Amino acid sequence: MSTLHDFVRNFKKVPQTMREMFAADPKRFSEFSQVLSLPGGTILLDYSKNLIDTQNFDQLIKLARDSNVEKMRDDMMEGRKINFTEDRAVLHIALRNRSNVPIMVDGKDVMPGVNAVLEHMSKFCDSVRSGEWKGYTGKQITDVVNIGIGGSDLGPVMVTECLKPYASHIRVHFVSNIDGTHIAETLKKVNSETVLFIIASKTFTTIETMTNANSAKEWFLEHAKNVSHVAKHFVALSTNATEVCKFGIAPENMFEFWDWVGGRYSLWSAIGLSIALYVGMENFIKLLEGAHEMDKHFKETPLHKNLPVILAVLGVMYINIYGAETQAILPYDQYMSRFAAYFQQGDMESNGKFVRRDGKEVDYSTGPIVWGEPGTNGQHAFYQLIHQGTRLIPCDFLIPVHTHNPVQGGLHHEIKNMKIS
Repeated sequence: MSTLHDFVRNFKKVPQTMREMFAADPKRFSEFSQVLSLPGGTILLDYSKNLIDTQNFDQLIKLARDSNVEKMRDDMMEGRKINFTEDRAVLHIALRNRSNVPIMVDGKDVMPGVNAVLEHMSKFCDSVRSGEWKGYTGKQITDVVNIGIGGSDLGPVMVTECLKPYASHIRVHFVSNIDGTHIAETLKKVNSETVLFIIASKTFTTIETMTNANSAKEWFLEHAKNVSHVAKHFVALSTNATEVCKFGIAPENMFEFWDWVGGRYSLWSAIGLSIALYVGMENFIKLLEGAHEMDKHFKETPLHKNLPVILAVLGVMYINIYGAETQAILPYDQYMSRFAAYFQQGDMESNGKFVRRDGKEVDYSTGPIVWGEPGTNGQHAFYQLIHQGTRLIPCDFLIPVHTHNPVQGGLHHEIKNMKIS
C-alpha cells in the first residue's frame, strides 16, 4: 500500500515532550479539540494530549484523504457492496436512519423493512412491559434471558449496563459462553413462569447459542411440562423461519434482520430487543437517534473536524509510526464497564485482516490489541505499566460530565474525576 508506506516514510515525529508542547503553545487545547453539539447532548473530543503537531496532523488527514476514506464512506452509505469478500453491502447505518431517506441495495429501498421490524419490536415490547403478555400460568414477565454470542451478546450487554438508570421493572440476563456454568447459574436466578428467553442467532444453527438454547428449553419443560408453552416464553432473532418453528417458537415471534448487518454492529437491529425490553422502546429509539446523529456527522463533516476520522488516523499513527501494540479504553463510569469489551470486538474483528483488497498480504500493522477497564479500578491494577513501563500504550479516557448517582452530594464523582488528572 504505497500511500501508507509514503506516509510512514515522510512522517515527522514531534521533537518535544507533551509538557513542552503545551508550554510552547497556550492554544494547543483549542487547536486540537472538537465540540460536537447534538440534540441528545454535547461531546468534547480532546486529542491535544497526543503526539501530534499541526504539521503531522495535516499529514494524518492527508493520509485519510489519499486512502479514499471519503469515497469508501460514501459507498458504504449508498449501499454499495464494500464487503467484497462476501459481496455484501454494509448498512448498519440504515438501522438507525431516522431521516427515512431511502437507502438502496440491489435496487430496493431497505428502509420499509427496517421500519417494519422496529414496529414489530415496539408492539412486542409494549405487550411484555405492560403485562399484557402472559406466561403459561398467567403471570407477567419479570426476567429476560438473551442467549447469543459475539455481536448478539456484546452489544446488548454493554448497552443495557450503560442504560441501567433508565430501566424499570424487567431484569435482563445474558448467556453466551458454551461452558454450562453460564446457563446453569443464570437459570438459578429466574422462574419458569415469568421468564422470557430471546434466542439470537441469524442462522439458528450457531453451536454455542443453540446448545444453550436447548438447555434452557429442557429446563423450562421440566417445569412447564407442556411443549406448547414454549411459544409463550421463547422468541427468536433470526432469519431461519424453518428452524425457529421446529424449536417451538411461533413465526410471529421471530424478529428479522439482514445479511448486510455485521454482528459487531447488530445492537441497532432486532438484536437490540433485550435493550428495548429493558429500557423501553422509546429509549431504544433515542439510542438509534443518537447513532444517526453521529452517522450524519461522519458523513457531512470535513475530515480534519470529523471525530471518528480523527480517532482513526491517530490509531494508524500509533501502530505504524510508534510501534504501539495495544490501545487502552478507560471509561470513568461504572455503567460503561463493558464498553471496552464491546469496542474490542468492533475494532479487532474489523481490523483482524492480513490480506488486502487486491488479494496480496499486508506488510503493515492493521490494528492494535484493544483492552481496558473502568476507572479508577485500572489505576490500582495496570496503570503503573502504562506510566512507568517500557511500552508505549495509547489510552482513551471516556469521562461523563454528570453522574446518575450523586452519592454524598457528588463527592464520589468529584474524586473520580480528580483521579484522572
